[in-house]
Amino acid sequence: MSKRHPIIAVTGSSGAGTTTTGRIFRRMFASEKLQAAMVSGDSFHRYNREQMARLAAKGQFGERNHFALAANHIDKLEALFFDYGQSGNGRYRQYVHDEDRDLIEAGYKPGTFTTWGPLAPDSDLLFYEGLHGGVVSEAYDIAQYVDLLIGVVPIVNLEWIQKIHRDTNQRGYSEDAVVQTIINRMDDYVHDIVPQFSHTDINFQRVPLVDTSNPFVVRDVPTEDESMVVIRFRDSSDVAFARLLQMIPGSSLSRYDTLVVPGNKMALAMDLIIRPRLRQLMDQRPYG
Repeated sequence: MSKRHPIIAVTGSSGAGTTTTGRIFRRMFASEKLQAAMVSGDSFHRYNREQMARLAAKGQFGERNHFALAANHIDKLEALFFDYGQSGNGRYRQYVHDEDRDLIEAGYKPGTFTTWGPLAPDSDLLFYEGLHGGVVSEAYDIAQYVDLLIGVVPIVNLEWIQKIHRDTNQRGYSEDAVVQTIINRMDDYVHDIVPQFSHTDINFQRVPLVDTSNPFVVRDVPTEDESMVVIRFRDSSDVAFARLLQMIPGSSLSRYDTLVVPGNKMALAMDLIIRPRLRQLMDQRPYG
């Protein structure tokens, strides 16, 4: 951790909602007039889209899949976090998504990476969203460098529903292919993704209030109005629960460290919970 160059990380699996959470943080940074170095976990995948497809066709799946630590440059991610905490800079690259028009117009092919290079100078903090922001293993300890670690964790059936819906409707995959991906990833999900949520400072877990017993036949993603969000604090000693209960309509406590809010109040809850912590990180920075 670094008081001078703080790091915030949002970790969660593919389809969990980390991208939506990232948009909430971007709005927060803008309103606080903070310049954040934005880093995506996709940038640290070891294989590009074509390489993964070729390996999958051979039954190798590129060190199994992107959930697996071995399929990612975890060493480079750890180096980035370490370097940023020390100097406010570090090396990263970008993964080129199909919708990244600026990068495509610059000559990059979707599904590939830009070259490694330095972060933009003079950022106030580093913000990471992706699969591995809270990894602690025998070889790596990413979590130790993070000043505020957030988990975004829908219950697993909802996570699968969201992934199936996104990958079939937005990315053109067949439902059978998406289901097979979920199956192929299960071992790595259990061993490399789930343990991170024991290291998070705050977890946001969306729970549907409609039947998702068989996620493979559900055609519609449960809406925010059909959900609740369970928010668990690792250290609840300084959480102003009375204020949160007053400010968030329909909220309640289920345990001494757990706040439950309506699904359509998640953005409000994140703002009320995280903005004071963000300001505290900024106020703690030494000057001069």
